[in-house]
Amino acid sequence: MALVLSSDAQNLLFRDARTANTFTDEPVSDEQIRAIYDLVKYAPTAMNQQPLRIVLVRSPEARERLIPLMSPGNQAKTAAAPLVAILAADLDFHEELPKVFPHATGARDMFAADEARRAHSARFNATLQLGYFILGVRAAGLAAGPMAGYDAAGIDKEFLDDAHTVLAVVNIGRPGENAWFDRLPRLSYEEVVTAV
Repeated sequence: MALVLSSDAQNLLFRDARTANTFTDEPVSDEQIRAIYDLVKYAPTAMNQQPLRIVLVRSPEARERLIPLMSPGNQAKTAAAPLVAILAADLDFHEELPKVFPHATGARDMFAADEARRAHSARFNATLQLGYFILGVRAAGLAAGPMAGYDAAGIDKEFLDDAHTVLAVVNIGRPGENAWFDRLPRLSYEEVVTAV
């Protein structure tokens, strides 16, 4: 009773969820992705920065440009996934602060004046949002296959502009045959948590 989320929801989001390695050919619609985003956009980021940017790789031409930029072990599953999303950090997120954090009138200028701080904050907060996005995919009854094996500079050049940098590539769809590897061990509470 320590958790208010139902056991079914806990299982869907965490216990039964794993990285999918195969997918069915059932398409993932724009409506599904919009519903996922409209849910996860409410999850917190520092100063409400919201630096995550998402590029949906839908066209066959874009997929053909992406596949060679993936590590060899990720190429076939990226080619076969119903939808691929490039998740990136917007290094110019501070330009949106007057809209999303309006009560702090100096926030935009503070980040504009400190490029290193801005880049760190963008990557950190977009990475938080990346995790929320994966949970949103699971909440939609879909599976996610997040990957970090790719040519980051190549993806940045091919799909993003100078203000954006890739954090992950995520295959999305309904899990296919033999989609899951065996569940690997997890560290226990006692191994991870200390109190001071």
